[in-house]
Amino acid sequence: MKARSWAALTAAVAIMATLAACDGGGAPDAPAPTTTAAAPTAEEPDLSEHESGPESPIAYGLFVPEGATQLGPLFRYRSSRLIAAYRPELQAAQAQRDAEEADRLAEDLAEGTPSPTPTPTPTTRPSDDSFNLLEDPPRPDTSISLMRIDGDPSDVVRRMIAQMDAAVPDANLVLDDLSQYCTSEERRITHCQVVARGMTEGEREIRVTMQVDPGQLATRTAAPASLTRPVMQVTAEFVGDARTGQLGRDTGSLDDIAEVRSEDEKSGLIWPKMDLDADMSTPLVNGWIAPPAATLLISGFSPQFVAMTTQKAVDADQVAEQFVAATAPGKTVTKDVAEDLNSVSTMYAVRTKDGSIARAVYILSARGNYTALFLTPPAA
Repeated sequence: MKARSWAALTAAVAIMATLAACDGGGAPDAPAPTTTAAAPTAEEPDLSEHESGPESPIAYGLFVPEGATQLGPLFRYRSSRLIAAYRPELQAAQAQRDAEEADRLAEDLAEGTPSPTPTPTPTTRPSDDSFNLLEDPPRPDTSISLMRIDGDPSDVVRRMIAQMDAAVPDANLVLDDLSQYCTSEERRITHCQVVARGMTEGEREIRVTMQVDPGQLATRTAAPASLTRPVMQVTAEFVGDARTGQLGRDTGSLDDIAEVRSEDEKSGLIWPKMDLDADMSTPLVNGWIAPPAATLLISGFSPQFVAMTTQKAVDADQVAEQFVAATAPGKTVTKDVAEDLNSVSTMYAVRTKDGSIARAVYILSARGNYTALFLTPPAA
């Protein structure tokens, strides 16, 4: 990003950081289980400002389907493959800068000119883009949308499958039988997962993964902050050559999305009704418990994820870093900062002993401070 746009972004972030300096309140109590909208109370904060409705873009033409609500922003980050592909170029740029600084220091010493003392970086200011030494830092290649399903779950899930099938024309996904993708007990759905990998019409190799968590069937309990509704995680990744992928665009629109009609669904599966949301103090994502400074926006048991917002930017960042560090004590944590559109995303990640990936994404934007936590099990 050019210096001019970085200056504009820094100014916006600085304003947000000033607002975020106020003390945050405690985490809210679990909302009363209901499927109808209710006016917020003192215990139930109005989260509508953190919601995005249908047709909000995700990536590669995908969008939030009708009947679903995205909580928080898109969580975007650079994959480990992308970071590895550009690391040699970054190391060369770093070595060049270090050599130039060493030459300047030697000249100052020779002339008896004292070197200036570095100005401390304020803790509320985001770090510079990890690849800011490059003329064109690589763009994030992974986008995650976290959604609550407010409409008919079968229709919403099938609409998302139809989008995935349109994004990857050779995926040949089944659009009228959820039993192809959902596990069940006595016809009641317990989990759904759909994966589409292949080339888009624009010749970009992507993988789109959708997972749906209806809640815990045995206890009829939904994940915290889900309003007793199923929750859905959609991850869109570029999986082709990392450097080549930077040459194309991950935006656009989809053609020929199949129409979804309720009467066409033939699985006969049922979405179980949850009686209540789990308490906000429920252990989530590898045992993590929400701190008082965080307000949960949405969470899931399977897949394991949490999205939250905080009043203080520093709290959002600390939650992200501490979660990853605590998941695999003693292991090296990867940190990558990406300046993305009108926000700054900081990603922390670590691989655990069993091969799982613990990842946290902290986003600082004019809209607010957001953190999402993910735990991805090892590939089978």
